[in-house]
Amino acid sequence: MKRALVGLVVAVTGGAAGIGREIARELGAAGALVCIGDLSGDAARAAAAELPGTVHGCELDVTSERSFHDFLAVTEALLGPVDVLVNNAGVMWVGAFDDEPDSATARMLAVNLHGVIRGVRLAAPAMRARGRGHIVTIASVASKVSPAGEATYAATKHGVLGYLTGVREELRGSGVRLSAIMPGVVDTELAKGTSTGAAPLLQPVDVARAVVEVIQRPRFEVTVPGSLGPMLRWAGVLPQWARDLILRRTVPNQLAAVSGSSARATYEKRLLDGDSGA
Repeated sequence: MKRALVGLVVAVTGGAAGIGREIARELGAAGALVCIGDLSGDAARAAAAELPGTVHGCELDVTSERSFHDFLAVTEALLGPVDVLVNNAGVMWVGAFDDEPDSATARMLAVNLHGVIRGVRLAAPAMRARGRGHIVTIASVASKVSPAGEATYAATKHGVLGYLTGVREELRGSGVRLSAIMPGVVDTELAKGTSTGAAPLLQPVDVARAVVEVIQRPRFEVTVPGSLGPMLRWAGVLPQWARDLILRRTVPNQLAAVSGSSARATYEKRLLDGDSGA
């Protein structure tokens, strides 16, 4: 049976724009009580004021233990104990592995991987104590493949899936569910200037609806679109030469996509300056 969303308390990281904002919109419209956190508290509050239902916004830096702790505490103070945490905040630098600035590497690891680890570590114990809860993480199809030009980004998403797999086993029987949402390329600032490969370009609402569905009917791994799942599983059992052939024809080469383009310059300058969001 579908889980009711009305009255569920949901905390969403990176919620001022893009995928996070659409997640908050869908959940708020369905009757959930939502708090969105973003590096810019003003942007989070402005977004919350424009969204349907009960949505609050506050400042959140997922790279800070204190900030993440306070975000969850503020959510509980405003709305009640957190039923669902959505780890959505993420950043991506695209280019040749040997051109990648060390600051970009550090930022992706801090936001995409350590931010998720921090969120799970801070939210799950209270959920386990109550005997219920759900942590949904926006990973990426890059959790399963690694496009040229996205080596470190893919490494963080592989790391996220590995971490969630281990923690899921530790939480087995506790009433706390974990889910990893793995979309293809989504039409957000994070993916600006990149290629979708053989898959269609997704909209943030496509991912948001997958989040709503997985909260209602929990599953661990969810690809968006769903057709990516069987393809990835089938490719995984093929010999390496055949797997390489299929993936080179379907997975985008982001190094080629961004070569000679300045489309990502503004976004990546903000990334290097310490901004985050998805």
